[in-house]
Amino acid sequence: MPGTTLQESRILIIDDQHANVRVLEFALQRAGYTNIKTTTDSREALPLFLEYQPDLILLDLLMPYMDGFEVMQQLNLLLPPDSYLPILVLTADITPDVKRRALASGAKDFLVKPFDAMEVLLRIHNLLETRSLHLQLQNQNKTLEKKVQARTEELAEAQIEIIQRLAQAAEFRDDDTGHHTQRVGEMAARLAAALQLPDKQIELIRRAAPLHDVGKIGIPDSILLKPGKHTLEEFEQMKAHTTIGARILSGSRFSLLRLAEKIALTHHERWDGTGYPLGLTRDDIPLVGRVVAVVDVYDALTHKRPYKSPWPEAEALAEIERERGVQFDPQVVDAFLRVMEDDTGEPTALAQSY
Repeated sequence: MPGTTLQESRILIIDDQHANVRVLEFALQRAGYTNIKTTTDSREALPLFLEYQPDLILLDLLMPYMDGFEVMQQLNLLLPPDSYLPILVLTADITPDVKRRALASGAKDFLVKPFDAMEVLLRIHNLLETRSLHLQLQNQNKTLEKKVQARTEELAEAQIEIIQRLAQAAEFRDDDTGHHTQRVGEMAARLAAALQLPDKQIELIRRAAPLHDVGKIGIPDSILLKPGKHTLEEFEQMKAHTTIGARILSGSRFSLLRLAEKIALTHHERWDGTGYPLGLTRDDIPLVGRVVAVVDVYDALTHKRPYKSPWPEAEALAEIERERGVQFDPQVVDAFLRVMEDDTGEPTALAQSY
């Protein structure tokens, strides 16, 4: 209806009296209305409504087969909750009870028989104008909703980009490529999929896992970049990157950052309870921490770090398998080996990372 004139509105007349239909149709045509449908059989009301999708219904109350109240009751089942379909009731009975019942059934206005042609046209014009304004408002709301959705998506993308850059900022401290975080995120998501986690959770893990080492921002270069083996004191300082990362990410209302906090804190816990910082064991370790633990160690083993040369892939996989049930969750290791087998097409037969 928006973008058209009121005279082009679709009007449906339902009245069992042919004379009433002819009078209304004639008055509307003289006023310039061009889209008019009529029926004298109330049983045709619903099929005509579905086919014609009228902007206004002129409805008699007293009819055989189905009266006007029954017609409105059936129409109400088809109308969306936020719709506005004006129904102009045609009746000779203007008692308060009939008016209340008609209004409760969905009628917007009344025409008292016999009709006054000018009154008919004025009431029809007012109802159509109201419908037009309602539809315009609906369209404006939809436009606003689309703009809000687009803006929300932009903000979500900005949030993800900031998170990615934060992860890279930490990773550049001891990986000058900054690719470790990306690899961990992608592999953690693949491993989560192999564990048959829900799609939404998989995507959150893909985004959150790269922040597992964000706490390295707080570790001195003399320790983080030390080429040799750490002393016990240095290792204690190094272990603090888990709690530092969790503190950086804590207190967020966003599920992505809450998950990243959990990963940062628990990705160095061990299945046998000898990990850090909390010394959790087995299923007490969050599943996302167990997933990232395997992926993080494998990636650290197979790539050059300040304190080590890269291991051959076969040796790294063998180390992960040896740590099954010791450092790592057995089910997570099994899923990881399946993923790696899918990559290589060959059967696959963990050490501590920082």
